[in-house]
Amino acid sequence: MIVQEMTRDENIALVSTHRLGRLACVRDNRPYLVPFHYALSDNFLYSFSMQGQKIDWMRENAQVCVQVDEVGANREWRSVVVFGMFEELPETPQWRRDRDHAWSLLQQHANWWEPGSLKPSAPSTAVGSASVFYRIKIESMTGRHAREATSSD
Repeated sequence: MIVQEMTRDENIALVSTHRLGRLACVRDNRPYLVPFHYALSDNFLYSFSMQGQKIDWMRENAQVCVQVDEVGANREWRSVVVFGMFEELPETPQWRRDRDHAWSLLQQHANWWEPGSLKPSAPSTAVGSASVFYRIKIESMTGRHAREATSSD
């Protein structure tokens, strides 16, 4: 088995072709890891959740980590880890453009809302919704891929 580092372009290609990753956050030195659906745009991963533990934890500690992977034939795999900062997109006029952008990206994919357990209504400027839109500003990423060794290696 040969394991190699991936380039930034390869990392972005993997993250952009997938919609499901694993989001890790930490509170009081205790990690919490959950699957989540996302959409990549520019240098951000956009997502949605209902209010709950991960949102509470990310509000307290904005440093997060996302892992996206792909397993292929012959034990081949690719994996990218994204390090970034949680940014909530509240339902306020100041954040409306970013929140609408998140909505437009996410709704392009079937059942994007399922990990949040309830499909939210269309974005509005009303305050107090249980729907939390957020993005993760990508600070850095690293990736590796593995493949079977061949006789020419």
